[in-house]
Amino acid sequence: MTRADALREALATRVVVADGAMGTMLQAQDPTLEDFENLEGCNEILNITRPDIVRSVHEEYFAVGVDCVETNTFGANHSAANEYEIADRIFELSESGARIAREVADEFGAKDGRQRWVLGSIGPGTKLPSLGHITYDILRDGYQKNAEGLLAGGSDALIVETTQDLLQTKSSIIGARRAMDALGLQVPLICSLAFETTGVMLLGSEIGAALTALEPLGIDLIGLNCSTGPDEMSEHLRYLARHSRTPLMCMPNAGLPVLTKDGAHFPLGPDGLADSQEHFVRDYGLSLIGGCCGTTPAHLKAVVDRARELTPTERDPRPEPGAASLYQHIPFRQDTAYLAIGERTNAN
Repeated sequence: MTRADALREALATRVVVADGAMGTMLQAQDPTLEDFENLEGCNEILNITRPDIVRSVHEEYFAVGVDCVETNTFGANHSAANEYEIADRIFELSESGARIAREVADEFGAKDGRQRWVLGSIGPGTKLPSLGHITYDILRDGYQKNAEGLLAGGSDALIVETTQDLLQTKSSIIGARRAMDALGLQVPLICSLAFETTGVMLLGSEIGAALTALEPLGIDLIGLNCSTGPDEMSEHLRYLARHSRTPLMCMPNAGLPVLTKDGAHFPLGPDGLADSQEHFVRDYGLSLIGGCCGTTPAHLKAVVDRARELTPTERDPRPEPGAASLYQHIPFRQDTAYLAIGERTNAN
């Protein structure tokens, strides 16, 4: 059985736990401007210049018992890398990030014989194609390079995460599929959406529109991460549990950030995160759980301890056939009245 097949089996039979925040843990080790090659804030450069720092983060998460870690490649895509004028290094940064995580996963697996997995992180970038910031094909091809590097470095799955624009989400999923075809590999493809406190994605898409647009692309899991804490995600997960044929995942922030004189503080503690994830697994049947911004190894240890007692609740989804615009899902229902289909012109 390949690692990817073993991960699929694990996701189908038990609760798999991923890691938590990456960026804050990297920054806590005070990398220098030289470490960043004078590209301050470009965490992916540390895969090349300071692999020891990146390695230490993966080690901390595996040490508390998580099943898988995400690669340090959130910004290894065309729009984000191009702002640093290093778009030509997407494959290099992606491959090195996956290789570091793979080495650590294999070392921990060799110690106790338990399989660990690497999730190749594919971030949203900084441009929104639905608003004309960048064209779809440029994004798609950049994501393909990102995914090819992640697969070459040893990723067991690809996670398209923190997506804010459904067209950008599609470009990353299609780019990932093209990468798999080019390399002759098939690994689980996870899609994780970012919903604002307003209840919709950044461009106004509701959860029904996202599910309708993305589920036909053949993703292996769908769910949410980032932007909010678990409380704000509950209703979206409830909708997915009722309607999604695709298995579910969730990696929330440690609550909504509170701004202090020392910067953003995330108020949700380890027990609070573990409580919410237990609730999501029991009530909504999640297969993959973890954390995002503000979550630490202590948070994930609490989640791991709780997950040992959990098995995903079986769901009986009732898909609702329909069509979707960028904004909302419209179910196909037979009415006696005529159905008017149109769109308002957005003056912006």
